[in-house]
Amino acid sequence: MTDKNKKYYVYIILTVNNKLYCGYTDNVERRYKLHKEGKAAKYTRANKPFKLVYTKEFNTKTEAMKEECRIKKLNRKQKEDLINLPIFSLEIC
Repeated sequence: MTDKNKKYYVYIILTVNNKLYCGYTDNVERRYKLHKEGKAAKYTRANKPFKLVYTKEFNTKTEAMKEECRIKKLNRKQKEDLINLPIFSLEIC
């Protein structure tokens, strides 16, 4: 795949302690796996991933980074509306 055809993604992960983590990548599956293994970000080492709840594709890294920045500025309700899923308090045993 040439760089011209490369895609970038913004993703949101719901953590086991009911937090939402947003990031960008060029490979969502690989990046999520790294988060699950505790190797991707300091935040997800402390807040273990529970489920990938949102992805959106972009044609450029710049577009994905701008969207990530925009999402990180949203409040919880706005992020839930973006995900379009009812996010509930998880009861973890």
